Amino acid sequence: MSDLNNDLRLVIDTGKYTLGNREVVRSITESTAKAIVLASKGKKSIVEDILHMCKVADIRVISYNGNSIELGALCGKPYAVNVLAINEPGNSNILKEEYV
Repeated sequence: MSDLNNDLRLVIDTGKYTLGNREVVRSITESTAKAIVLASKGKKSIVEDILHMCKVADIRVISYNGNSIELGALCGKPYAVNVLAINEPGNSNILKEEYV
């Protein structure tokens, strides 16, 4: 089993991704998102909406155990990131791995 942090860093460095609630919802509706990463303790209504959209669109959801500040820092951003859409995995195996 691979480490989610390492795989996310590879996506950030070599792949294509989308940050933010509105942009992620757009990626889901346009069918460009291959997977969604949700930080723990996000805003409940937004998380429920995104989970429902992913279920309908059959998009994989990966739960990030850290909070939104930690996910933002992992993405190299100085702000909180609640949700991230992976559009292209780059050199990462994030779409094939299972995370607990």
